[in-house]
Amino acid sequence: MDTIYDPESLRVHPPNHSPGYRSTMKRAPQKPLILLPHSESDLTGPVLGHEMLAPNDNDLTRQHEGEPLGERIIVTGRVLDESGRPVPETLLEVWQCNAAGRYKHVVDQHPAPLDPNFSGAGRVMTDAEGRYRFTTIKPGPYPWGNHHNAWRPAHIHFSLFGPSFLSRIVTQMYFQGDPLFPFDPIFNSVTDERARNRMIANFDMDATEDNWATGYRWDIVLRGASATPLEDPRA
Repeated sequence: MDTIYDPESLRVHPPNHSPGYRSTMKRAPQKPLILLPHSESDLTGPVLGHEMLAPNDNDLTRQHEGEPLGERIIVTGRVLDESGRPVPETLLEVWQCNAAGRYKHVVDQHPAPLDPNFSGAGRVMTDAEGRYRFTTIKPGPYPWGNHHNAWRPAHIHFSLFGPSFLSRIVTQMYFQGDPLFPFDPIFNSVTDERARNRMIANFDMDATEDNWATGYRWDIVLRGASATPLEDPRA
């Protein structure tokens, strides 16, 4: 995974300033960015590897004494480059709200119940074929105060690391058929419909396990014409 993005890839990423998403006006840069040369240690510094992953990091339903509430799901897919080649040994971190639409975070005061058996964070490493797999609870929608009656569609945040922390990229995965898509300015900040569809995980019976969990498949393409929309790499 590198930090070079071609023009076609840049076209599908959301801009720094998205008027419908009001907080971008305060958080995004107002002046041209200053490019700093990267040292060798910046590009090759350590990233957490296999030996740092705990047994249940990729199963968010088994990180506590009891079972979390909600619909158990399995999310699987591949991390690919622009030519469809697998990207092995990529560290994926995920974080999400619980089934009631609340994050386990002090800032989240949404009046929905916290789940003592769900922390909403996990990690997994891609294998030699670029595959990843984790088990979790399907997140619920939640209000976020951006505009009147504003609700975020159900989503899971993904963070991907290449050979160093400097190569971190971030995106969001949504679920097929969510009725909140037309009303969400974050989802719609990606103006290309084909690119937006690449953020949506599809139900996959092959990933579903009998009497255990339904399955979703979502591939992440890092660059090129079929790139998965990411946070603007120029920011």
